[in-house]
Amino acid sequence: MKIKSAVLHESGASRPYAKTKPIHIEELELTPPGHGEVLVEIKAASLCHSDLSVVNGSRPRPVPMALGHEASGVVLEVGEGVDDLKADDHVVCVFVPSCGHCLPCSEGRPALCEVGAKTNNDGTLLNGDIHLHRENGEDVNHHLGVSAFSERIVASRNSLVKVDKDIPFEKIALFGCAVITGVGAVVNTANMKFGSTVAVIGLGGVGLSALLGAVASGANRIIALDINEGKLKQAKEFGATDVFNSSDENVIEAIKEATGGGVDYAFETAGAVPAIEVAYGITKRGGTTITTGLPDPEHRFSLPYVTLTAEERTLKGSYVGSCVPKRDIPRFIDLYKQGKLPVDKLHSDTIKLEDINEGFDKLENGEALRIVVKF
Repeated sequence: MKIKSAVLHESGASRPYAKTKPIHIEELELTPPGHGEVLVEIKAASLCHSDLSVVNGSRPRPVPMALGHEASGVVLEVGEGVDDLKADDHVVCVFVPSCGHCLPCSEGRPALCEVGAKTNNDGTLLNGDIHLHRENGEDVNHHLGVSAFSERIVASRNSLVKVDKDIPFEKIALFGCAVITGVGAVVNTANMKFGSTVAVIGLGGVGLSALLGAVASGANRIIALDINEGKLKQAKEFGATDVFNSSDENVIEAIKEATGGGVDYAFETAGAVPAIEVAYGITKRGGTTITTGLPDPEHRFSLPYVTLTAEERTLKGSYVGSCVPKRDIPRFIDLYKQGKLPVDKLHSDTIKLEDINEGFDKLENGEALRIVVKF
C-alpha cells in the first residue's frame, strides 16, 4: 500500500526548519499488518516536544524515521490474533507499547515496559518489525511504534486504545500523550491530595494538561510558571490562580514568600535544567517535586543533598503519567465529556502535512500549544 508520510532525514538540522526542511513528505510502501497488529487510517496527529526532540537531536533516534506519535484514527483492518478491535473502530495511539509480560508490565506499570522501551529506541514496532519502506527497499524507522504523521499506519494492538466515536479526531488525539502525561502526573504519580498547593513549571501541552488535572483534582492554589508571558496569560484561562515568570532572578524566593514556604507539589514539564532547579527550589519541606521532562541525556543538575533527608523531600520522575492507558484514557475522556477536563483548549493550530517543518518552528519558538495535522 502506498502512503504519504513525513520522514525525518537528519537530526540536529539548523533552524528555521521551514528553510532547512529536515522533514520530507515522501511516498512510502506500507506492508500489511501481521499477527497482533492493526492497520489504522490516521485522521489527526499533533506535534509534540517528543517529536521535536528527535528533530533537534536532543533525543537521537535512527533515521530515516517517519515521525509522529500523538494521534487518532479509524481501524481499517486487523491482523491475526486481534479480536477486540474491528474495522471502523476509533482509536487513540499510545507512544509506549506494552508487551504485558516483562516485570514492569506484570507489576501494572506498562509505561516502563522493557520491550517497548527497546523497540521504541530501535525504531521498530513492538515485535521488532518495520512496515515502512522506500521504493528502493530501504527501511524507514518507526517513531515510538506509531509514525503518526502518515496517512495510514500499522501499529501493534498494544499501541492503540479504543475510544468513543463522538469526539472530534483533532480533540481526542491529545489524550494519547499530552493529557495522559500531564493529568497522569497529577493523579497517578503524585496522587495529589485535595486542597493542595501546586506549581506547574513549563506551560506547553503537557504542563497545561497537568494544570487542568490539578484543577479537576481540587488543588487549592495553582501557580503557573514559564518564560513566555503569553503562556502565563493562557495559564490563567486554564485555571491558574497565580503566575510567575520563571526566568526572574528572584522567582524562587518570591514564590516561597507568597506560599509561606513553598508548594506541596511542583510539576516540571519543560525538560530543561533551569526549570527543574526552580521546581525543586519552590517545593516546601516534606513536599514532592515531579518531572515529566525529557531533556538531552547528557544534561545534569545538582541539588542540596541534605534536603532529601532533613526536609523529607521527594523527587520523582513520571513517564506517560504513570498511566495504564487502557484504564486511564477512557477515564480522562469521561471527565472531558463532563466538562471537568477541557483539553480542547490545548488545540491551538491546524496545519497540513506539507507544512510540518513550519509547524515545528512554531512549536520550538513557543508560539503554539498543540498544533494538529488533520488528514
